[in-house]
Amino acid sequence: MRRQLLRDSRSQQTVLSLVNKGALQVSFCLSDEVQAIEELITRYENVPMSLADACLVRMTELYPESIILTLDNDFRIYRKHRNQEIPLIMPA
Repeated sequence: MRRQLLRDSRSQQTVLSLVNKGALQVSFCLSDEVQAIEELITRYENVPMSLADACLVRMTELYPESIILTLDNDFRIYRKHRNQEIPLIMPA
């Protein structure tokens, strides 16, 4: 169940609709962050870190006030700027 949060088509369509309406903005350009993303994926290859997780960690580095809402326990391992804990909202 935890990995299904945005995998069903209705949830995905809701997110895309919010982006389309301007209610949700994604100001992250992967092509600008390739080197940083590759470094994160390499650093956490033993976890392993997915591309999506690396993008989220990178966003926390770019946007210091950000907090990640997740059900993924790997975010307890990941660090922004190599050694800073990432603020999380994670149900028990």
